[in-house]
Amino acid sequence: MDSTTKPSQTIIVIFGAAGDLAWRKLLPAIYNLYLDNWLPENFLVLGLDIKTMSLPEFQLHVHDGINKFSRSGKTKKKDWQTFENCLLYKKADFKAASTYSFIDKQIKQTEKLWNGTSNRIFYMAVSPSFIETIVTSIGNAGLAADKMCSRIVAEKPFGQDLNSARHLNKILCTTFDESQIYRIDHFLGKETVQNILAFRFANALFEPIWNRNYIDHVQITVAEQLGVENRGGYFDHAGALRDMIQNHLLQLLCLISMEPPVSFDADEIRNRKTDVLHAIRDIEQHDVHKYAIRGQYNDGWIEGKKVKAYRDEPGVNKDSNTETFAAMKLYVDNWRWQGVPFYVRSGKRMNEARSYITIHFKPVPHKSFPSEATGNWQPNTITMNIQPRMTISLNFQAKRPGLQMLLNPVNMLFDYDESYKTGTPEAYETLLLDVMQGDTTLFMRADQVEAAWDIIMPVLSAWQEDIPLNFPNYPAGMQGPEGSDIF
Repeated sequence: MDSTTKPSQTIIVIFGAAGDLAWRKLLPAIYNLYLDNWLPENFLVLGLDIKTMSLPEFQLHVHDGINKFSRSGKTKKKDWQTFENCLLYKKADFKAASTYSFIDKQIKQTEKLWNGTSNRIFYMAVSPSFIETIVTSIGNAGLAADKMCSRIVAEKPFGQDLNSARHLNKILCTTFDESQIYRIDHFLGKETVQNILAFRFANALFEPIWNRNYIDHVQITVAEQLGVENRGGYFDHAGALRDMIQNHLLQLLCLISMEPPVSFDADEIRNRKTDVLHAIRDIEQHDVHKYAIRGQYNDGWIEGKKVKAYRDEPGVNKDSNTETFAAMKLYVDNWRWQGVPFYVRSGKRMNEARSYITIHFKPVPHKSFPSEATGNWQPNTITMNIQPRMTISLNFQAKRPGLQMLLNPVNMLFDYDESYKTGTPEAYETLLLDVMQGDTTLFMRADQVEAAWDIIMPVLSAWQEDIPLNFPNYPAGMQGPEGSDIF
């Protein structure tokens, strides 16, 4: 995760290089790695897409995306002139064998020029419908034969349900070994998320109380003010449960609740996270209403601006029953967490844009202070803000200044922006560098993905059978549907 050595010479083949993900995230992230001197001297990005585009047009397209979305701001002429020489582009049919023959030829020519074998990274920034074709074709062309150097990166959504995820894993593992497969979840590349492990396991102060004896419950929330934007067609077939909880929020839950690892070895970390997923209590389909709630946003007001209902968004079915809000109550049935509820929730068009985890501790066993001193008493909490601000705060009781014994809750705050003046890398920068260095710590294994799907399948099945009659059931700009506060 934090190697201090550069990766060896690398070729990244991006399928879907002219698409939105590559434009907004991948290529700006690669450029920032270049600026920060993390890329090897020999480096090449080979972009493939179905769009007709010359190399200068592609380079201009990439330049525009970097200027708009890179954390380093607009490019400087000298830096860009060097970087653009590392970009190639080809209009390609992902189903045609000639595409993969071209890739093979380009890799061999480049490696001959570099006088040595390179890392070969195949990044699938494409619709999931293309994945099986691309993976099979890579295998048929022999591009994955070198298991030490060839790696493939798969974006979410990883399947639509448990069966499709198993099928996709089978396809990937037919061509690649598990050690070559990088199932990416950009949440795991965020600085505050990575800091959960440091916070828990590098400090003697917190780990002794990180259990059911001291913690009352845990809340994990990803709230968005945005609607579906230009993703209506995708989101209407996914919903909040698939899009957010199955991957992002369950991964956060694993980091909060996993057992201490013996080492920082990638598989050791992933083993401990998988243990958590296997320990989560099964939900019977007839009991789903006790453990999960869903909602869909209506029109409303956000920061003084009128916004439309979900069913009026572009690409969304006018009678859609897709949830834009989902919340679950989960239990981890093991010695550390038995009886402690974990509340996970995510929604669009909420009253704020904020992702955070709050650890709520149990009250003190006995309040020895006089009653007038404890009117504002609150149990202790630790809050980890993931975005937009990156902070960790501890809420505790302190005496208010004055002659009387009066207690008030106060905060002790660690703020990334105040503590570190250097720029914080974007999640994709961290993850792409890990792929180049062969570090799988922040990526999901096949068994993790399938275990996560297994947890939510009863909820998906129940919701598909029980059509909601009250959608839309919360106005945009609110905290979710009625009753969601108990989740």
